[in-house]
Amino acid sequence: MSEEKNITGKAKNRRNGLKSLLGGSLLASEKVVKQMPFVFFLVFLGILLISNRYWSEKTIRKMEAAQDSIKELRAESVTYETELMKMNRPSEIVAKVKSSGLDLLEPAEPARRIEVEKIDNE
Repeated sequence: MSEEKNITGKAKNRRNGLKSLLGGSLLASEKVVKQMPFVFFLVFLGILLISNRYWSEKTIRKMEAAQDSIKELRAESVTYETELMKMNRPSEIVAKVKSSGLDLLEPAEPARRIEVEKIDNE
């Protein structure tokens, strides 16, 4: 029997707790009012965590966009470098000189290094 009284007592406490919550008397009690600064602190921490998460995701998106643009610019740089290397080949230069109509001739002998000895006058 004592178990039945315990179960019915718990049910009554739940009803009274729900009734006091909906009626507003629970929020006006002294125990809850004393805990309000702590509740506000928890709410502040929650807002701080949410804003930090939003800021970090925004920063990560910006970093990914910058990395994508770096990859594109690197590919473009390699393309321009290969075109420049192709244009600087001796055969390409000779073809450009001939097409421009200049009367320059390609040397028949390869270039030689001229060495000059330094004379000390002391």
